[in-house]
Amino acid sequence: MNKPVILITGASSGIGAATARLFSERGYHVVLAARREDRLRALADEIEAAGGQALPVPTDITRLDHIENLVETSLAWYGQIDVLFNNAGFGRLKWLEQLDPDEDIELQLQTNLRGAILTTRVVLPHMIERRAGHIINMASIAGLIGPPTYSIYSATKFGLRGFTEALRREVGIWGIRVSGIYPGGVATEFGQHTGIDRRTGLRTPAFLRLSAEDVARDVYRLVERPRRMLIIPWPMRIAVWLNVLWPGVVDWGIQRIFTIRERPPRGLH
Repeated sequence: MNKPVILITGASSGIGAATARLFSERGYHVVLAARREDRLRALADEIEAAGGQALPVPTDITRLDHIENLVETSLAWYGQIDVLFNNAGFGRLKWLEQLDPDEDIELQLQTNLRGAILTTRVVLPHMIERRAGHIINMASIAGLIGPPTYSIYSATKFGLRGFTEALRREVGIWGIRVSGIYPGGVATEFGQHTGIDRRTGLRTPAFLRLSAEDVARDVYRLVERPRRMLIIPWPMRIAVWLNVLWPGVVDWGIQRIFTIRERPPRGLH
């Protein structure tokens, strides 16, 4: 009689919120984790008004004690966690020498990579005991192709990709699925916090830009039909293969289309 349970980090907006709404509509109980308590409670009220059930747990995933409280509260409330969606993350997209060591570099590493690793580590014993579960890590095309100004963000997402692959080979013997999802540009609040200052105005073309709801539907499809990795939208797979097969050509193209045009004319300063 129990409904399945999904725990979503970064649930207060964007992809996390859209995923919570969709999974609730599909019969899941949802645990909502993020730092912004007011938004979590508003989303939980919205889900419950629509007939679902949501548990908001204010959480800073850079803090282990918060993560432990999140998982303990989820299990005390629902008794199980069927899906963990490690979605929390942000990007500061500037030239490396312009990034603040603490607020831009360290915080990205702590949130995007360490937070996902520690959350998984705390949830994992429960899934191993049940011999079931699905862990989905929100990576990025920037975890497959490293663009300029994405140096730290890409480092976190490349790291998450390696973590996902290794973890899959560790826990598959217990019936636990591990998947990575690699979207291109998504129309969310992400861009409001990146600090991007583009001289050229270059951005992801509209026909390749996803909505938060598009990504949420693909997360649900991953749960219904598990696979190791999912690159969306599909044309991005071409870019990934070009980067694998002809990295020198990609270097040349990006430098001329983007880097030379974006860098100040007198050099790095």
